[in-house]
Amino acid sequence: MRNFKKTLALLSSLAMAGTMLAGCGGGGDTATTTAAGGDSADTTAAAGGDAAAETTAAAEGGDSAAAADEGKVFNIYAWNEEFKGFFEKYYTVPEGITVNWIINPSDGGVYQEKLDEALLAQADAAADDKIDMFLAEADYIKKYTNTDATLDVTSIGVQKADTMYQYTIDAASDANGVMKGVSFQCCPAAVIYRRSIAKDVLGTDDPAAVQDAISDWSKFESVAATAKEKGYYMTASYAETYRTWSNNATEAWVDANNNLVVPQAMKDYIAQAKNFMDKGYTLSAGVWDDEKTAQMFADGKTFCFFGPAWYYNFCMGNAQDPEKGCSGDWAICEGPQAYFWGGTWLLGATGTDNPTMLADIMNTFTVNEDVCTKLVKDEMQFSNNTKVNEAVAADPNYGNAFLGNQNDTALFCELAKNIKFENKTQYDQLLNENITTVFVDYFKGTISEEEAYANFYKFVSEKYPAVTVPAQ
Repeated sequence: MRNFKKTLALLSSLAMAGTMLAGCGGGGDTATTTAAGGDSADTTAAAGGDAAAETTAAAEGGDSAAAADEGKVFNIYAWNEEFKGFFEKYYTVPEGITVNWIINPSDGGVYQEKLDEALLAQADAAADDKIDMFLAEADYIKKYTNTDATLDVTSIGVQKADTMYQYTIDAASDANGVMKGVSFQCCPAAVIYRRSIAKDVLGTDDPAAVQDAISDWSKFESVAATAKEKGYYMTASYAETYRTWSNNATEAWVDANNNLVVPQAMKDYIAQAKNFMDKGYTLSAGVWDDEKTAQMFADGKTFCFFGPAWYYNFCMGNAQDPEKGCSGDWAICEGPQAYFWGGTWLLGATGTDNPTMLADIMNTFTVNEDVCTKLVKDEMQFSNNTKVNEAVAADPNYGNAFLGNQNDTALFCELAKNIKFENKTQYDQLLNENITTVFVDYFKGTISEEEAYANFYKFVSEKYPAVTVPAQ
C-alpha cells in the first residue's frame, strides 16, 4: 500500500467531480437486500461513517470448493447499479458466499473518497471487510492501476484473451504492462444524427452518405452552415464534440515533470466551440443541460449528438419518449474522428481473500460467449469480446429499433479497431469535465480568451496544487 498512499497524498486536495453517467442518473444511497430463497427488503447503510448503499445477495451453485477455501463475503465497490444488474442476471455466486455491494454516488467525488478510505484500510481490515473488486472509469483508472492497491489479475487466472479490445487492456494495465483488471464493455462512440433532418440538409439519411459528408472537421462545419440556413443547429451543446477532440490528443494534460500542458487538440476544440457559438451552429447548453436534452424530442432542431451505445440507449430518454420522442428517426456514423467515451473496468484489489471468485467474475464477463452475447442482444451493450460482437454484426436479423433497425454493432466493430488509450493521466477526470465549463463565458463572448485561460489555470492550481500551471 505504500505506493498507493503516496498517490493519495499527492491527490489529497482533490474534490472529485461527477463522472460520465452522472448526467443519466447515478447511484443513490438505498438498495435491496436479497438472500437466496428469501424476500427482498429495502435497506440503508453507512460506509466509513457516511451514507452508502450496501446490497447483499447470496445464491446457490457455482464453485463450492472455492467457497469452502475462500472468504465468505465478496465486497464490490461501485458508483451505480449498472454492472450490479448484469452481475445479478448473469453470474452464479458460489454457494455459501455473500456478495456485498458498497455503492456511493460519483457526485462530488464521494465514490473515490470512500473507495480510497477503504483501500488505505485494506491491509488491516477484517477478512469480511476487505475489498475484493472495485469499478473504475477511464478518466481516473490510472490512479489505481499504477499503484500496489491493485493486483496482477493474470496471476489469479484471469485470461488476457485475444478477443479483448487492446485499448481496454492498455487502460487496465500499469506502466509495466501488468494487467490489473478487465472491462466488460467497449465504448467506441459515434455521431448520432436525425434521419429526417439529414434528409432535409443533405438529401439523404444513408449512414455511408452522411459519413462522407462529415468525414472531417472542415466538412462537418460546412454541413453546420447548411443546417443553419435550413433552420437547424448542428449540435445542441458547446461541449458536444469535446470527447472526440480529447480522445485524439497527442499530448497528456500533465507532463512527466508535473507541468500542465494544454494539448493542441484541446486548443482546437476551444477554437471550434467559439466559432460554432459565434455563428449560431450550436446551442449554449452544457452536455447534460435540459436545454440540450429537450432537443432530443421529435420537435428538436438539432442535426446530431455525439456518444457511444450507452449514451443513445440510456441517456437519450427524450428521443425515446413514446408520445413526444422520435425513436427510429436516428442513425449513426463514425463522424470526423474515431473516439471512445467512458467504459467501466473491474479491478482486483490487493488483499482480496476471494481470488478464485474474482477471476471467475472477470472471465465470465469477458470470455464467456453466452454471457457476452446476452450483454449485446439483451442489454444493448457493445461487449469486450470481438468474436461475439462480430457474430452479432453479421446477423441479418439484428438491428437497433432506436436507429431505424441499423446494426450498430457492425459499425462499432469497425470503430473499435481505431481506439487507442494513450496520453492519459490520473488528473484527467477533473480537467476533462471542467475545461468546457470554465471556458463557456469565453464561448458566449462575455470574457476574453486570455481571461478564460487564467480562470482555468486558477482552477487547476486549486484542485491540483502539485501541478505547475503556465506563467500568467
